Amino acid sequence: MMFFTRDCRAHHLVLALVCLLIPSSLLAFQGSPSLSVSPGPFRIAGTIISSTSGTPLARARVTIGDTKNLQRRQWMITGDDGRFEFNQIAASKYSLQGAKKGFISAGYDEHEQFSTAIVTGAGMDTEHLIFRLAPSAVLTGRVLDESGEPVRRANVNLYSEDRRTGVSRIIRINSDVTDDRGSFEFAELDSSAYFLSVSATPWYALHPVAGRPEGAENVVTMVDRSLDVAYPMTFYANATESDEATPIPLRGGDRIQLDIHVNPAPALHLLFRVANSQGDAISMPQLQKRTFDTADWVQPGGTMQMLSPGLVEITGVAAGRYFVGNQNASGDSAPQSAEVELSENGQELQIPTSEPPASIKASVHVVGASQLPQQLMLVLRNAKQRPVAFQQVNPQGEVEFLDVAPGQYTLMAATANKPYSVLRMSSEGTALGHALNIQAGSSVTLAISLIGGEGNVEGFAKRDGKPVAGAMIVLVPKNPESNRELFRRDQSDLDGSFSLRSVIPGLYTVVAIENGWDLDWSEPGVIAHYCQHGREIQVSDRAEGPIHLDSAVEVQAK
Repeated sequence: MMFFTRDCRAHHLVLALVCLLIPSSLLAFQGSPSLSVSPGPFRIAGTIISSTSGTPLARARVTIGDTKNLQRRQWMITGDDGRFEFNQIAASKYSLQGAKKGFISAGYDEHEQFSTAIVTGAGMDTEHLIFRLAPSAVLTGRVLDESGEPVRRANVNLYSEDRRTGVSRIIRINSDVTDDRGSFEFAELDSSAYFLSVSATPWYALHPVAGRPEGAENVVTMVDRSLDVAYPMTFYANATESDEATPIPLRGGDRIQLDIHVNPAPALHLLFRVANSQGDAISMPQLQKRTFDTADWVQPGGTMQMLSPGLVEITGVAAGRYFVGNQNASGDSAPQSAEVELSENGQELQIPTSEPPASIKASVHVVGASQLPQQLMLVLRNAKQRPVAFQQVNPQGEVEFLDVAPGQYTLMAATANKPYSVLRMSSEGTALGHALNIQAGSSVTLAISLIGGEGNVEGFAKRDGKPVAGAMIVLVPKNPESNRELFRRDQSDLDGSFSLRSVIPGLYTVVAIENGWDLDWSEPGVIAHYCQHGREIQVSDRAEGPIHLDSAVEVQAK
């Protein structure tokens, strides 16, 4: 069963699209596989415990909610023995959630945005549940300079692994700014491995310019070299490149305090030869620094100024590897230019003329629909499967993307409640595949046919004929490399049942994997092994109602 946690809430459509078009929690709770009808009543009871120590949790709040009627909710506070008990419960499916101060609020057997629903009915043991909550961890520390003094107003970034798109990526999840004691804090952290980076500027640094721009006054042209310094972006512990960073493992209940030392290095004065991009407009140079699986813009500690036509000086840059180029007009944070080593003072680099941006204009219609759904969004996704731009389709079925950087893209579509897939795409009568190859300065006109996710695929996960709760269920499309938006996932409930929502018509394989939550499940080379023992299904565009698998999906070991 799927629900949204504090890490992936559907507060707006864009986040839902980033999370691979996961439907809303309302869809996740409705229309589950048929239950064994029994008059009842039943009881949901058990003990809520710490996942690390196994001790019962007193004063924990436990809530159940009928997944067919979200208004029917009950809650209670556990006693000293950690016991919870809900009586006179009808046969149905129930979400079970727990919360306690100092612990991570979670659903029963939660993994990412999924949990296991409690199924009441004949033959189901719902009275001896063990509900584990993980104690939250806290990571605190100080940023200190070369003299051991606190660094104020330093930017501290926290990174961790993310697998929601089916591929392991290290991404930034939080940030903080140090106070006057150089302190920072990240609280309510799950058990995981984390990374830290620090960006700061020495308070005493002075950066003279190599030349005095025409008309400029009071410009510093010479200072003591010991003052012309910069702090490199620093990763824990004492690394200046992310691939050399040391992971910080945290377990539930940990409270780790550590220091990050930043050390000054001679600041570089860099000269960039730039060319006019359009008319008299100048493409100003931009620096990016690789941070694990993405790149961050770097703000030099000194100045950026035009010394003469076509010559730009940047001061206050620490030596290191950078991506040097022009800011991507599409907003994509992934660098387009080559990574270069900046190591010499006065180093001169050539910034090429910016490639003129492209535009995409599309007419959109939905197959089988007389009119477009409200608030239909189209999302442009780059070659690394990252959304870089989004636009709402107007009532006339038109949408336009401006300032698109050259490159290869795919399109995703969805409303707040329903995902869509591109069925056909053509340009000036020529059929296209799934990918768009956008050339610099081009104006692309598209005709796009969408098909909505109407079908639900329901079934049971079992091993040796017995239901398995908590298994990861993956709906794998044919040709997964080019159809990543068609993947669907769920977690099997207490009776082994699962429901894969808003499935686009097509050919799929359903697999069930025990403890598979740390797999790169959208990587074709990884999931292919499990597909060999999965269930192939055909989802028709003429299907009415949910598709019920006629036999169970066998649960495979990771």
